[in-house]
Amino acid sequence: MTERTERGPGEKVKDHAQNVLGPVADFFRAETVGGAVLLGATVVALIWANTPAREIYDSLWTTDLRLGTASFGIEEDLRHWVNDGLMVVFFFVVGLEVKRELVTGELADRRAAALPALGAVGGMVLPGVLFAAIVAGGPGASGWAIPMATDIAFAIGVLALLGDRISAGVRLLLLSIAVVDDILAVSIIALFYSGGLSPAWLAGAAVGLLAVVGLRRLGVTSVWAYVLLGLAVWVATHESGVHATIAGVALGLLTPARPVAGRPVLERLEHRLHPLSSAVVVPLFALANAGVPLGGGALAEAAQSRLAWAIVAGLVLGKLIGITAAIRLGLRIGAATLPADVRRRNVPGVAALGGIGFTVSLFITGLAFDEPALQDVAKVGIFAGSLLGGLLGLAIFAWQTRVRPSRGEQAA
Repeated sequence: MTERTERGPGEKVKDHAQNVLGPVADFFRAETVGGAVLLGATVVALIWANTPAREIYDSLWTTDLRLGTASFGIEEDLRHWVNDGLMVVFFFVVGLEVKRELVTGELADRRAAALPALGAVGGMVLPGVLFAAIVAGGPGASGWAIPMATDIAFAIGVLALLGDRISAGVRLLLLSIAVVDDILAVSIIALFYSGGLSPAWLAGAAVGLLAVVGLRRLGVTSVWAYVLLGLAVWVATHESGVHATIAGVALGLLTPARPVAGRPVLERLEHRLHPLSSAVVVPLFALANAGVPLGGGALAEAAQSRLAWAIVAGLVLGKLIGITAAIRLGLRIGAATLPADVRRRNVPGVAALGGIGFTVSLFITGLAFDEPALQDVAKVGIFAGSLLGGLLGLAIFAWQTRVRPSRGEQAA
């Protein structure tokens, strides 16, 4: 008897789900571990900055380091080397994640992509509006984008505390919203938080990116060829006035999402770099940037600052209301559908966790403000808003797992 090799539609659907959810499962595992390491690094930075060893902390991260020759080189302090250099790895991984989601993931289907897209837009517009209304053009007005960000590692780490009580669909919805959020946040950084542009260096960066495309079309598979070109693109972007981390996103987006000569290039890069980004680069960023002095009336000053309250309101209320309202509007008008295993009642919990802005919010703070005093007040607002958003999301989901859904929700 000849064994049938034809695969039924059910098996094909299962294979497709495995192709989509396999990388997502790896992503969640890496982000959960990364969230724990990130929390540890943040606590260390805060303790370090509030002990007599604070002078060592400040001295370390303000130490100048020059790379290059006497005629041409880049000189930055150690904190900026982390923010402008190492964080390129983080933004490169963001580019890889975005490319995967757009080509083979949840965002590849237009109707499925509409829901997280609407949620992300709502979760960025309303926080920005609340921030502007509260600050009202006063000191700190340039930080309007700070409460727009979502920290994937912390948000997924909080969700992991609930274990298998949370469905895979809810996790996937949170991830998809965060990915679209990343796309919008990177666009904002490129458009509004870049310095005076140098056309010559900008053209050089563009030529470097075109060269990467050219190597791909010529079938070049040498990793070092792309690494050297990537370094050249980073240098040109850094000198162009556009923030250097944008180079990482651009290179990630140019990475082929489908196999090349049978090799899953994007998946291999993501598999190797994601743990490095989550467990090393981002915690180092937190260690360098989260050291805020909380003594000497700093908390009282932040409590009286419109800037801090604007960030808290944007992260907690703006994200909760903005994401929830945008998603429910999309569902009402039939522009989007909920992922499998997700109920309408789950949306507010996802929206609240979107208010954990930490990493990218801190990143934008460094770009928005030159004054250390404004930076410190903004960071206190970020800590408070992210903590409240995380606790609120955790409370919503914990309550929902104890309450049986109504028939209408079961049918949704």
